Formats: sequence, C-alpha cells, structure tokens
Amino acid sequence: MSYNPSEIEAKWQKKWDDEKAFEPDDGYERKKKYILSMFPFPSGRLHMGHVRNYAIGDAFARYYRKQNFNVLHPIGWDAFGMPAENAAIKHGRHPKEWTYSNIDYMRKELNTLGLSFSKTREFATCDVLYTKWEQEFIIKMFEQKLLFRESTTVNWCESC
Repeated sequence: MSYNPSEIEAKWQKKWDDEKAFEPDDGYERKKKYILSMFPFPSGRLHMGHVRNYAIGDAFARYYRKQNFNVLHPIGWDAFGMPAENAAIKHGRHPKEWTYSNIDYMRKELNTLGLSFSKTREFATCDVLYTKWEQEFIIKMFEQKLLFRESTTVNWCESC
C-alpha cells in the first residue's frame, strides 16, 4: 500500500474539522495558553517564509495541547495597509475584492498544511465588526485621556 498524501491528509483534516479538534474549551478548568503567530498580509500567495513561521507557532500549540493546556491558536489577516492595497492596484482589482480573494486562497493553503488554528475565531482587520470595536476602543481611550499628541524624534526613512 503506497502513501497517497492528498487522500490521507484530506481524511485527517476533515476529521479534525468535524471534531473541532483545535478549538479551545470555554471552561476554566485547565491552564490556558495563547499562541499567536503574526497575521499574514493577504496581498498575494503564501511562500516558504509563511510556512516556516506558522509551522513554529503550530509546533508550540500542539506541544501545549499535549501538556493539557487549553490552547487558543487563532488565525487572522492583517488586511489594512499598503501591501494589500498596492498589490490590488498592481493587478487592476479593487482592494476589498483582492483582499478577500487572497484570504480565501491563503486559508485553503494553510488548511492544506494541516496547521492547528482555531477556525471559529478567525477575523480580518478590514472586517466591519473588527473596525467597529477597534474604533470604540480608541474612542474610550481618548475619553479617558489616555491618548495624546506630542512632537518627538522617531526613526523614519523618507525614501521607504
């Protein structure tokens, strides 16, 4: 019997999804661990640098699950900013359509790798609900005088 990766890996990925194997418990009985890998910019396709970074975070998440920790290992998409917008313009597409198209594609690629992300807590920083809560948080900080403006020296490269 030969190893058929597309068949065997799909079988186990479906089982993990059906069992919600990588979702944390809502209870408080076990020690908790939050493992966050940097969210990717959905400006193109995944590359080996993504695989390296997400494999490291995934190894930690799996290790702590085996140590009986209640692990939250979310995935999200850093969808605001120049990388996504510039890529959309370069490809002649609207940034919103380009971004969500890339999120769908990258999600499939990450799923194919069998990474153990929590799928129920996924979000993109361009989602309306995310920006609503972010704006509310900033307004509360402003009202409590936790935000201020001042002139100061910063490291900045005008040509970048």
